[in-house]
Formats: sequence, C-alpha cells, structure tokens
Amino acid sequence: MKNPILLLAILFCATMSGQTKTDSITLNPQKQLNAAQRLLSGNYASAVTMGAYGEMLYNQPEGDNGELDVQRLVLLMGYRFNDKTQFVTEIEFEHVEEVFVEQAFVNYNVADNVNLRGGLMLVPMGIINEFHEPTTFNGTERPAMDNAIVPTTWRELGVGVSGRFNSLSLGYQAYLFNGFKSTVADDDGGVSGVLKGSNGLRGGRQKGIQSTIDSPTLSTKLDYYGIPGLRLGFSTYFGKTQAEDDIETIDGANIGISMVGLDARYAYDRFTARGQFIHASLSDTEAYNALTGNDLGSALQGWYVEGAFNLLPVQNDQKLFVFTRYERYDTHASTAGSLVKNEAYDRTDVTSGLTYHIAPGVVLKGDYQFRSNAADNSEVQNRLNFGIGVWF
Repeated sequence: MKNPILLLAILFCATMSGQTKTDSITLNPQKQLNAAQRLLSGNYASAVTMGAYGEMLYNQPEGDNGELDVQRLVLLMGYRFNDKTQFVTEIEFEHVEEVFVEQAFVNYNVADNVNLRGGLMLVPMGIINEFHEPTTFNGTERPAMDNAIVPTTWRELGVGVSGRFNSLSLGYQAYLFNGFKSTVADDDGGVSGVLKGSNGLRGGRQKGIQSTIDSPTLSTKLDYYGIPGLRLGFSTYFGKTQAEDDIETIDGANIGISMVGLDARYAYDRFTARGQFIHASLSDTEAYNALTGNDLGSALQGWYVEGAFNLLPVQNDQKLFVFTRYERYDTHASTAGSLVKNEAYDRTDVTSGLTYHIAPGVVLKGDYQFRSNAADNSEVQNRLNFGIGVWF
C-alpha cells in the first residue's frame, strides 16, 4: 500500500500549484455539487485537478469500549482533455488498510444539456449515495438506511447520459450498469448466496472488481429544483442480479430487482430539512433462499426525516446546526414462501446532535443515537459518536 500513497502524494504536490481556489462548499441544496461534479465544473487553472475528503470517527456503544477509526480518506483526481472531454476518478482508503476505486469515468459534453458518461460511476439512488462527502450531511455516521437499503456507496460499471434543462428546472440521469452479484460456486460444487436478510443487497455490490454481467440493469434519476430552496429527486433501478456462467441457469440463482426512491432537501434562512423514502421489490427470492439457504426478504423499505437549525447568524461563515433525524428501515419488509419475517431486521434509529462547520470544507460532529428494533427483548446498543470531516 505504500507505493500507491507515495505516487498519489507526488501527483498532489505537483498539481496543487496549478490550481485555483475552488468554490466554497454551499449548503443550499439547489446549488450543491458533489465531489465529481465539482471536478467537472471547470473552476481550476490547470487541466489536472485534485482534491480529497475524509472522516475520522469515534464510536462509543453503550456499555462497550469505544472505537477510533480513520474511516475513509478519498483522493479526488480529474483531467480536462479539452472543453468537452474530462476524466474523473476517486481512490478510497478505508480504515487505513483497504484501497478501492470509488469512481473512474469519462464525461463527454455533447451539448449544453447532454453529457455522455462511461466507466465506474455512482448509482443515482437517494441522497447520500451521490452526496456522501462528510460536510454535506448531518450526523457522524451516514443514515443507516443508506447502508442497509440503498446500499451506499453503490457504484458499478456502465454507460449513460446526464444533463439538465434549466428552463424546466430539471436534471436527469440514465445509465445501463452491470447488476448485483447474487450467487457464487462453492469449492465443493455447491452454490452460495451473497445476498441475505440482515443487509439486503449490500453483499452483492461488484464495485468494478472483475464484474460479471449477464444482463444490464437500468438506473434513472430526475431532480427538480424549480422552487426556491427545494430540491426533489425521483430515482428508479430495474434489472436482474448476475450469477456466474456455470450456475446462472440453476433455478434460484438470480433474482429480479425493482427499486424506486423519493428524496427531498430544503433550506430557508437558518433552517434545513431533508427526507428520503426507498422501496425495493425482489422477485424469485423463495427459489433463491431454497438454493442458497439464505433468508433474503422479498421487499426492502426504508425512510427518514430530518430537521436542522443553525444557531449562528446566517451571515457568519461558521455554522452550528442542531439536528434530529428519525429513520425506519426494514430488510424484511415482506418475505416470500415459508420464510418468517425477522423482526430484528425492522429497525428504528433516532439521531440527535450538533454539526459545527468551522470553515467551508471542515466540520466537527457529535451526536447520540437511540437504536432499537421490533424484536421482543432486543438488546440494540445506543451509541455516542464524534467525528471530524474535511472536503476540499
């Protein structure tokens, strides 16, 4: 791992002198850009652009030892070949030991309202999967439903189109991706499933790592920003999972997925709010569970609402938000066949805390989470969290 870090450090030092200062990171949902969008915005003096975001967290479960972790450090790099063609990539280091490519795609501007894209890209579902930089959301940890239902960070290889029609206050994205992996062959000739009840589809993300593909999946998103301070999103994802060649014809090796999402973000004066709803309907789960012995549900569903208020004067560069988020998510929203719903998978989190933006791009966070599930005599631990986040 030392060699990649050294190379990236050299590239960073070599290009910083050619960059101009980037735009300050806005909290207005209508003007907010994620990391890739900022690299594509062109507000740089040189063709090569670089940046980073990262999170260092402290989690203290009730009754247990706390954990300190450099949860992630993501290095952002872009290159502008000409006025129409750009390349964007994100290299992620997780827990100071794992290295992933989070994004790597070429963007070609065909016209004012049309961009063609190809490569490893984020699936546009909900809010956090596209806007997960630590200064863009309240709470030390990302919303839990974006871990179990969406599942963040969800990225796959594909091609597609994006753009916006400002006259209609409408942005759009549409991509063809490879799908989730569903099953793998065992060494002893059996079949194992990578999808399960506790975290739904999360184990099937292929992340561009020698991804297998049988049939492409379709992902779309529309964003509406015609009302001051408000941004609305509608997302869809349709397709089938992908199984390896020697087992894809076995009954139950694949499942079908239909996922829809609604999200909203609002900002007015010192008040902000956001909410999200995701529902995924899975077909052929009875045969899948019979083949693999897993307990995958036939529907996943989650939602949350959040409100926040800035305690400092609106004209200040610094901002101190007090917030509360209520979220409910269930990876056994329904089950097929003889599979009995596991009430422990029906979970509720209430998170309250402070988000202190000491400068655009630097945030200090602290919160307390009341966590529970619907199972009788469940012993889910509440948790105290603190964190430092940066993005530039």
